[in-house]
Amino acid sequence: MAEADLSQQRCLVLGGGGFIGINLCTTLAGRVGALKVFCRRPVDIQGAEIVLGDFLNAADVTRAVQDVDVVFHLVGTRLPAESTAAPHRDAKENILGSLQLLEACRVHGVKRVVFISSGGTVYGNAPRIPTPEDCPEHPICAYGISRLAIEKYLHLYEHTDGMTGIVLRVANAYGPFQNSLQRQQGVIGAFIARALAGQPIEIWGDGSTVRDYVYIDDVVDAFLKAAVYTGPQRVFNIGSGIGTPLSEIVVAVERALGTRLAVSQRPARSIDIPASILDCRLAEHELSWRARHDLAEGIAKAVAWHRNGNTQ
Repeated sequence: MAEADLSQQRCLVLGGGGFIGINLCTTLAGRVGALKVFCRRPVDIQGAEIVLGDFLNAADVTRAVQDVDVVFHLVGTRLPAESTAAPHRDAKENILGSLQLLEACRVHGVKRVVFISSGGTVYGNAPRIPTPEDCPEHPICAYGISRLAIEKYLHLYEHTDGMTGIVLRVANAYGPFQNSLQRQQGVIGAFIARALAGQPIEIWGDGSTVRDYVYIDDVVDAFLKAAVYTGPQRVFNIGSGIGTPLSEIVVAVERALGTRLAVSQRPARSIDIPASILDCRLAEHELSWRARHDLAEGIAKAVAWHRNGNTQ
């Protein structure tokens, strides 16, 4: 079992300016030996060294990984729909970019890489719901394929070079710093932001698609535990283990906001599987981790963050 003690570790968060990255960096700051935050635009994280750069630039990545023990790889340059529309670009940016990162890590002696994969796309139309880690992976979108390919390369580098690679297949994360007005990523954040801006929300399909939603504080806790885990497992599902239809998310957000949402319904998309729910018992057993926030509590916290005038 892991005890989340990173006090002597030099850590780098790639993608530290994004939703999950900001939450992770804020938690890591002051409790690790040293913290670097790699991002394209400046962020204000007290106690961290901000390294500005482009993930696809080898020199920038090499500069970032120097003198680092643990790398948190949170970079994803495309959304699922964007990836499927341009699979060649997705592969070049995400797969080849990650290979460039892993090679830099190898050269500079990085001990561990913790990678955020996708619990919602790598399994595709899974034959088992909730879906455990040993279920066959058959992604039906380019995003899921690239995430899975990066997982496999991470395992290859562990096999050939001894660099520990831990994969977290995260479900639909939500919470503070998820402001999705511009980039439609994360339906809960998008619904809240659009509603408060007086804009209609968009639903693809009839609202029956079921997803596993996990609050950001629980996701961050999983990263902390994965960073110091010493057991034999390498891939963990990170979710609530509970499926919620999109139509119920609309109702839950309406309840938290105290208002009705204007809904713009769009045609269903071929990349959207009917149901995705993760079996997270392996993480509970090996990492002593489980999701602790229920949906109503998490949405209320997300609404409070947005109402305080926060933007990303």
